[in-house]
Amino acid sequence: MNRDLANEAVSLNPPSQQSRRTFIRNASAASLLGGFALAADPVMSQVINTNFDGLEADEIHVEENGLDLYAYMAKPANAKGPLPIVIVASEIFGVHEHIADMARRFAKQGYMAIAPEFFTRAGDPTSLGTIAEIMSQIVAKTPDKQVMGDISACLTWAGKNQGDLNKVGITGFCWGGRVTWLACAQIPQMKAGVAWYGRLVGDKSDNFPLHPVDIATSLKGPVLGLYGGDDPGIPLDTVEKMRQALAQAGASNPAAKKSMIEVYPQAPHAFNADYRASYRADAAKDGWQKCLAWFKSNGVA
Repeated sequence: MNRDLANEAVSLNPPSQQSRRTFIRNASAASLLGGFALAADPVMSQVINTNFDGLEADEIHVEENGLDLYAYMAKPANAKGPLPIVIVASEIFGVHEHIADMARRFAKQGYMAIAPEFFTRAGDPTSLGTIAEIMSQIVAKTPDKQVMGDISACLTWAGKNQGDLNKVGITGFCWGGRVTWLACAQIPQMKAGVAWYGRLVGDKSDNFPLHPVDIATSLKGPVLGLYGGDDPGIPLDTVEKMRQALAQAGASNPAAKKSMIEVYPQAPHAFNADYRASYRADAAKDGWQKCLAWFKSNGVA
């Protein structure tokens, strides 16, 4: 795949007006999405590459109630009957090779996995060179309410395209981990979520009125939180605040009572990101198995 073309910004405008990132076409099934985020360099040699064997994987275009959104979708090829659905919420880097690979890993397990391009209205985070630029130019301009609407629209699309709306889960990484907590409180269809090192507390604003620590009483589906004990960006005292919020809410909310948090003592932030130096294989593999078991035990599989 041409790397320059693959790294072009996703747009809500027609291609004739403005180019957008080109996703892998199932017909060729020959390569991954083009490139990782510049801010994630250097990309490590340990990158996991999940093949396309037995899968259908492609870009989808979601049009719902005036919404125009692109996403990456992977599912078992030639599947019969409705498929359980997993929304894959990206890091701040958007849908790049690692997130597409995570979608294919779920598809290998029998899921329809959808990774929405939540940042399409704000721009393309893969084109920016620093995390600070991504936070100020992309993330800050992507309100929680908009993200929840995008998830709902993707679920509507899935329900019309072989997805089982009675079996819906969400998982997310870093920024997407926070989104996972919020979605399990605000999206009625969510049976369960798995949040990988998602921030739990933070400053509030019109775009970001609530954080996970605020929504324990509103959870509709239980959440498994996977965190690193050596993550300076998410101090363990904030993890403890979340545990306390869940415990208090659990007196009246079954989803909060069932929610759990797992801390890997030696793991840093982004320990599942196999393309980065932060990757910790033992924690990542254990988290993956716990993720699959969590979805199965909570009615998503």
